Amino acid sequence: MKIFKSIGWRLQIWYGLILVVVLAGFGFTAYQLERGRLLGRIDDELHRRVEVLASALRRPPPRGPEGNGQPFDRPPPGQFPDDRPPEENLHPPREYHLPARDAHFFDASDPNGFYFSILSRDGKEITGSTNQPVRTSVTSTYTGGDVNWIQKLPGNTPPPPKVNFFEHYRETFEPLPSGEKILVGCSVLPELKELHRTALNLTAVGGLILFVGLAGGWWFVSRSLRPIQNISAAAVKISAGDLSQRINVGGTESELGQLAAVLNSTFARLETAFAQQKQFAADAAHELRTPVSVILTQTQTALNRERTAEDYKQTVEACQRAAQRMRKLIESLLALARFDAGQEVLNRLRFDFSKTVSDSVELVQPLAAERSVKVIAELSALQVTGDTERLAQVVTNLLTNAIQYNKSGGVVRVNLASQTGLAVLTVADNGYGITAEDLPRVFGRFFRSDKSRAGASNAGLGLAICKAIVEAHGGTIEAASELGTGTTFTVRLPIDV
Repeated sequence: MKIFKSIGWRLQIWYGLILVVVLAGFGFTAYQLERGRLLGRIDDELHRRVEVLASALRRPPPRGPEGNGQPFDRPPPGQFPDDRPPEENLHPPREYHLPARDAHFFDASDPNGFYFSILSRDGKEITGSTNQPVRTSVTSTYTGGDVNWIQKLPGNTPPPPKVNFFEHYRETFEPLPSGEKILVGCSVLPELKELHRTALNLTAVGGLILFVGLAGGWWFVSRSLRPIQNISAAAVKISAGDLSQRINVGGTESELGQLAAVLNSTFARLETAFAQQKQFAADAAHELRTPVSVILTQTQTALNRERTAEDYKQTVEACQRAAQRMRKLIESLLALARFDAGQEVLNRLRFDFSKTVSDSVELVQPLAAERSVKVIAELSALQVTGDTERLAQVVTNLLTNAIQYNKSGGVVRVNLASQTGLAVLTVADNGYGITAEDLPRVFGRFFRSDKSRAGASNAGLGLAICKAIVEAHGGTIEAASELGTGTTFTVRLPIDV
């Protein structure tokens, strides 16, 4: 069923089961405590009246009227054996009347009041109150077939009177040492009604608490899972192509709210990446279109009419230059793609980075002489681990840019030093500089500054490749520039210790 596949319903059902078990346990415990309290109060009254009757039976019989003038029948003289105390052979009189001092414990006119019955050894009733219920047998419920069980206890210590139910009556039964038995009971209908009301009240309160708890639990679960619904809705819209969608976290600080914030950040990066990818594809197509157009134009012009060998040679050379530019662009694009996918294999070796920088400076000297730019290098010997060819490509690219976008007669300063466990390479020029608006985008792909790089023949991928190479070596690269003053590129790489 779908209901059991829903996280919200699973939580609600589990929460409801726990609440039902807790409420049932609490209600049962409360009911048993109230029942024990009521029955305990009745049992205390029963035991109190048993003691009253037992004390009255053990008292020596009076020689005259007792309170209400009712005489006791005394046993005939000489009935007690000489070898036993007289009180152990004392039997209840054949006619027994409750003394006046104890009459208030038993109200014969109240059918729901306390009643008593005194039984002989053979189970016959000697006397009893008139309000006791009608029964077929009394002793069978209590004696258990052993009327002398009390004499088997250590020290003849009598146990607490037995308490039992007879229909809706609560009764206690106590054998006496002489063999007679006392039965005292009362109706518990009022208490049973009170317990019934207690059970109904507990059920009603428990049901109300269960309803409120389930309603509150549903509200809490729905509110807690709302970010998941927002995530699903946003994901559906994003999958439809709307990358601008975001999850409305509503200021929540729960784990799901934190997840929603992380996903929003992921969606933002995803949107940026797709936008960059679109722009990258458009720029790549634009850059590739130029050399292709040159090749098509040159070949079409050459095929329109017969030309001299020199004209054909010039056409072929123009096509070659366009093809070389296209090859260079394709190689750069492939290199960036491999770095993005983590598939670029670096030949990591331990080498002297100052030697690599020095070779790169020597390599660009002809270009610097052509542009009338002076290159000054201050290098410290530093050992790093990495791909020497790729790092040489970074240094050469930075030096070429510093020369190309410098003023005639300008200066390029190259410095390599150690700072806090890093090899820090700086390439600074005093050329045109880069505007503050363009500076954050200098490492972007196909980026060209309109002012500082106007007329440049490159595709704008050099700095992007430099950044990818440096980051693949665990380093960083950054640019600082001031328009009209110059630009400084700083590369930081880990040093081998």
